[in-house]
Amino acid sequence: MYRIGVVGPSSSVQRILNVATEMEKEMEFIPFTYTEAKEVEKIITEHDKQVDFWLFSGYIPYRVATKTISLDEKSVYIYSTESSTYKSFMELVYSQGRLLDRVSIDIFAPTNVAEGESVKQLQKTITDLYLKTFDVDIDTEELFQFHYDLWEQKKTDGALTCYPTVHEALSKAGVPANVMSPTQIEIFQTMRIFFEKIKTSYYKDTQIGVVKIEVEDFDSIKEKMEKTYQVQYLELRMKETLIQLCEKIDGSLFEEGNGRYTIFSSRGAIEREIQALKEKTQFLSLEANTAVSVGIGFGKTVLTAEIHAHRALQQSKKKVEHGIVIIQDDGMVVESAGQEEELTYSYRTDDKDLLEKLKNGNISVKTFKKIDALIKKMSWSDFTTKELAANLQMGERNAQRIVAELCDIGLAECIGEESQHNRGRPIKIYRLK
Repeated sequence: MYRIGVVGPSSSVQRILNVATEMEKEMEFIPFTYTEAKEVEKIITEHDKQVDFWLFSGYIPYRVATKTISLDEKSVYIYSTESSTYKSFMELVYSQGRLLDRVSIDIFAPTNVAEGESVKQLQKTITDLYLKTFDVDIDTEELFQFHYDLWEQKKTDGALTCYPTVHEALSKAGVPANVMSPTQIEIFQTMRIFFEKIKTSYYKDTQIGVVKIEVEDFDSIKEKMEKTYQVQYLELRMKETLIQLCEKIDGSLFEEGNGRYTIFSSRGAIEREIQALKEKTQFLSLEANTAVSVGIGFGKTVLTAEIHAHRALQQSKKKVEHGIVIIQDDGMVVESAGQEEELTYSYRTDDKDLLEKLKNGNISVKTFKKIDALIKKMSWSDFTTKELAANLQMGERNAQRIVAELCDIGLAECIGEESQHNRGRPIKIYRLK
């Protein structure tokens, strides 16, 4: 059973729980309520390991959370549309029993387009609309003062706010106010998509995962050892290390001999313990005093996962620093997994024009996708062949050849030159088209 942490003001959390428990009976929903949005940071920090996914009542708590910790695909927030703004305005009008023609409103600055558009539409409907945008770090007292001052100056008939605490303070001060909150259908639609996402994650998590580990030049290691016992002791120590790893990832170890091992487990278990795998690999390398290559493959069947793992291992062996290479079921390749230099790209494409160009240039899809992924990861607007060679661990001549071919087939262009401090030809600067 998945544990879902629901974060938001108490009224919003209760509305979400009412919808969630009706829609899904096989998940556990844990409420985490707050008074001020800044409390979200503490909630996430203290309870992140206790839940599988996070569900936020709106963009504000979600934004605070993502500034604190990287939540990646394990979180979602209730997405508001124009309907929520109109609903909140009509509720305010109904509560006052008359049409309000002058209103103050506060909205989160980097809000979604729909909310921005709804405010523009509201401006066309009423005579005066006073708008204040804010960031997550704002003091709610400032928002209260914005609305209250306009009311005191008799410039507004009421206020719409994103914060329940501001709404309470305004109501106590006698200012007609209402909290902007999502409609029931918006909550329902977000929840429906969220539950599909969780179920997809479950199937992805339970995919077959195969880890192939190979100690380089194991024959040479055996030849250097004076006694057979030394080799056997080394193999026992390596096997003990791998059994410890298997315990962590609920895996099954298969010893192929001659420094080659295969571990069968699930994708989810392997991905969660990628750092442990990295550490054990480094330990093996120190123990055997040689490089250790690791290839991981994911797939819906053992056969496809093992094929991907074998390809990943061969790719790891070609790399200078070896490291962990992953090939996923969808063809995505992850190089240097678990490290800062981690690079993700695909070796597949269905773009016929691109395939034709690469074929004419005698460049593989994998090479082009790898270069493209590196440029995006490094946020380069342009690059040199020296930078490409250093980051992709290839010779500079090879990088120059590849880039020259990309220019010839129209996938890259030379946009300038950079003069060197010492003597020599200027360095050419390139950009992918």
